[in-house]
Amino acid sequence: MQAHPSVPLLSPADVAPRSTAEPDSDVRIAVVAQLNLPDQNEETYELIKRFTSVTLESLREAGAQTVLIDVTEDAEPNYQAIAATDGVVVLGGGDVAGALYGHHEPVPDEYGKDPRSDRRQLKIIREAIDRDATVLAICRGSQLLNVACGGTLIPDIQPAHLHRGVDGAPMFLDEEIALIPGSKVHEIYGRERLVVRSGHHQAVAELGEGLRAIAVADDGVVEGTELVDKTWIVGVQWHPEDDDGRADDRYQLFNAFTQQARARKIT
Repeated sequence: MQAHPSVPLLSPADVAPRSTAEPDSDVRIAVVAQLNLPDQNEETYELIKRFTSVTLESLREAGAQTVLIDVTEDAEPNYQAIAATDGVVVLGGGDVAGALYGHHEPVPDEYGKDPRSDRRQLKIIREAIDRDATVLAICRGSQLLNVACGGTLIPDIQPAHLHRGVDGAPMFLDEEIALIPGSKVHEIYGRERLVVRSGHHQAVAELGEGLRAIAVADDGVVEGTELVDKTWIVGVQWHPEDDDGRADDRYQLFNAFTQQARARKIT
């Protein structure tokens, strides 16, 4: 994996939680991340570093041990070790390769495409679905969840102003979305509108088999999905791990995920 010549490669030590010690817990969560993107620049370096660290810290605060899986390493992930954990979080990253969802035209604003990471993460997600694992798939992870179920993606959202900064503005912004009553995220937050942190130019298009929309943007773009015939497999297009957003909203989601992983372990 090559980063921009002026940007170093991220390592697991670089994204270690800033403060929270590993809890005394028997709940173990695999956190699947792309630590390094092709031609990674300073902005994506800092975002991946911060978001991964916040995820690990939030899960530990929720009472879970964490196992970081970097799918951009040379070595193939240890899929058996991932299957032995109690839950899986799949984080964001670069664009999903268009060929995986039937798109063969050039993609405007494409960045960070890494087919090897796609293949590895799709394998992790499909195996998690097969064993009905507890899964939280974030941004790119949510898109890959849809692709894993046979769905398609919007290659480049236009207009994009609701979903990411445009015309030189910062990539991430606050976006208000609607939560679908009866969905898991609606049950977690107990309200029908939620302000989230967004910074994406791709999104779910045609829903994959067994998926339903659980959150929708004001322009109709799907912002969240869940597998209806599984216990707790949820995808969110937004970034709860962006600590520029509301801390209590972040903790509600990660706590609900961890509680479900613990419940599944007990049963």
